[in-house]
Amino acid sequence: MNIDDTVIKLLGIEIKSSDKEKVQLTMPVDERTRQPAGFLHGGASVLLAETAASLGSYLNIDPEKQHVFGLEINANHIKSKREGYVMATATPLHLGRSTMVWEINITDEDEQLICVSRCTIGVVPRKVRL
Repeated sequence: MNIDDTVIKLLGIEIKSSDKEKVQLTMPVDERTRQPAGFLHGGASVLLAETAASLGSYLNIDPEKQHVFGLEINANHIKSKREGYVMATATPLHLGRSTMVWEINITDEDEQLICVSRCTIGVVPRKVRL
C-alpha cells in the first residue's frame, strides 16, 4: 500500500502496528489537524478512524481481487486536545465477505479517550480491465 501523495502522509499519520485483528495509527495534533480555535478538528479524528478501519479491512482481503471503501462512519468526540498526538486503535467487530465493521478508539499520550468511532467498510470486487 503506497501512502505517498495521500492525505495520510499530508497529516503526518504513521502506522505503528497493523494486522488482521488490530491496527494502530498515530497522528500529530498540530497546525495540520487543528481547527481555527486551536483544538483537534473532529474531521481529522474521523479521517484517522476511517484510515485505521480501511487499513485493517485491506489486510483482510485479497487486494488482487477486491477493493475496500468506507460506507458509513460515526464518531463521538469525548475530549478536546490542543497539542501532542493521538493514537487510533481499530479492532474488527465483523469481518464479512461484503462488509466489515470496525470499532476505533482514539486516545492521547495519557491514554485518555478522545473519540470513539464505528466504521462500516464495503468490500467490492475489482473489475476486470480489458
